[in-house]
Amino acid sequence: MKYSISDLAQLSGISVHNIRIWERRYGALKPSRTEGNTRYYDDEQLKRLLCIAGLYHAGHKISRACALDKDDMSALLLEQIGGALLEEHRFEYFILQIVNQSLVYNEAGINELISDSFQVNGVQGTYKHVIYPILVRMGLMWLNESLCPSQEHFLSAIIRQKLLAAIDSLNPVVGEPGSGWLLFLPEDEDHDIGLLLASYLLRAAGRPVVYLGPKVPLFALANTADATKPQNLLFFMTRARPVADAQDYVDLLSAQFPAANILLSGNIKVLGSLDYPPGVTWLRSLADFESLIANPTEMPKP
Repeated sequence: MKYSISDLAQLSGISVHNIRIWERRYGALKPSRTEGNTRYYDDEQLKRLLCIAGLYHAGHKISRACALDKDDMSALLLEQIGGALLEEHRFEYFILQIVNQSLVYNEAGINELISDSFQVNGVQGTYKHVIYPILVRMGLMWLNESLCPSQEHFLSAIIRQKLLAAIDSLNPVVGEPGSGWLLFLPEDEDHDIGLLLASYLLRAAGRPVVYLGPKVPLFALANTADATKPQNLLFFMTRARPVADAQDYVDLLSAQFPAANILLSGNIKVLGSLDYPPGVTWLRSLADFESLIANPTEMPKP
């Protein structure tokens, strides 16, 4: 794969300005050039930047990190796993190393890092502050065609397994009709990682959940809603689609389920262009969702 400096910044969380400084002062990276003299970076340069950034977040000086070769850098990173990390850097450290291991399809390394993050950051802290940012970064790169789709799918499959195991470890909460959450994806959506994360967070907070998963046709959604009478409907729209089609779907849900709070998240370009009818709320971030879980009385009324 070929990456621009903006791509590197997107995946590493290091600004373009700092990458250029590290490159100029410390020889951190050595970009190649196209026939048209455009700079680009390959997989090895991306992995090197992720390692350098990981060492930086582990408390090492940039000058020292940039002077290390590949083997010494890897050895030093291994020493940091499970060690004491500064409070403000511990999430970013795990994010960078998990992304790095996903680029080389190292399932064992990813599992070890996630397990160590559970120990350092807690299970919920790992999903909220490590896994979720990784999905956002890799998802944006995949949508921009700057990341190999197989790498995104590989990591998503591992995270999906972890989320299912975490959900299975929680006791189901039975709620009264009209009090619970109904989670689903429209029938043309099948990427359910975000929905699984929402299901885990709701269940961990003691909220009753009915999870339908991906590709749910409207008649099935209506049948379930008639039986369970959920207070809240939550779904994701991640696919790129015409704004008019998304608007029609949101308007249809609003008309069909007037007594429910309807919440959605997903593709910013699409959702940011919609006109939201009463009772429909766009969740722009994980913080918005957590706020509603913690303060259900502040839920917008339909």
